[in-house]
Amino acid sequence: MTRRPRILLTNDDGISAPGLKNLWKALSDIADLSIIAPATEKSGVGLSITIREPLQIQSVQWENGTPAWKVTGTPADCVRLGLSVILKDRPDLIVSGINRGANSGRNVLYSGTIGGVIEGTLRNVPGIALSCVDFENPDYSLTLPHIGMLVQHILANPLPKGTLLNVNFPSTPTIKGVKMARQGKGYWIEDPLERLHPEGHSYYWLGGKWHEHEEHEESDVFLLNEGYGAAVPIHVDEMTDMDLFRARKEHFDSHFSKQV
Repeated sequence: MTRRPRILLTNDDGISAPGLKNLWKALSDIADLSIIAPATEKSGVGLSITIREPLQIQSVQWENGTPAWKVTGTPADCVRLGLSVILKDRPDLIVSGINRGANSGRNVLYSGTIGGVIEGTLRNVPGIALSCVDFENPDYSLTLPHIGMLVQHILANPLPKGTLLNVNFPSTPTIKGVKMARQGKGYWIEDPLERLHPEGHSYYWLGGKWHEHEEHEESDVFLLNEGYGAAVPIHVDEMTDMDLFRARKEHFDSHFSKQV
């Protein structure tokens, strides 16, 4: 690539999140950046889109004149509007984050950080999702040199069609390095907190607590606990369970053809 790469930055913590500002800092010297992020925090929205109310786009002043916009919607909305309305040039890569809190294990199914990248991946724009395990006080500065190297590596070694990279960084004083990992099985489950409404009925905060699983030593959850960053390639293009499809198709079709 002779020109500087074009990278779209997004997140689910909102346009004012420190993680987004640190992501910009990590990549501003190596790429031409654009920023399109939710106007407010949209954590946990996954790949959801806004269809029952209008979306608004507003330009935001950013350091060094980087073009930036906030959208009254989800991360997936931001990417959709970015590719169809806002950006004149198609980005070479979408990078989402840096999220406050882990998106390891099965939490990928809930993550707005990853949802924005999935939306791009479905449109043949590759992407990387970035998260810090530490939710309370993440030290984003530890991640910055790793992020630059990760992005340059993916630009030089493109991801296969339909694959994104989900990267988490540990909550340790130092990061031993970044390893390619497989998806872990742990995730946050509900921990409902009951409260009494002034009108006399109960309401709930869904809450959450970590649900442990026995983890493979190459899983992201295991590696993060060992002090490594973990990069999981996630494929979202062909979502069919092909083993089951091949094993049962003939019997399934035959069975239901007899019922008609």
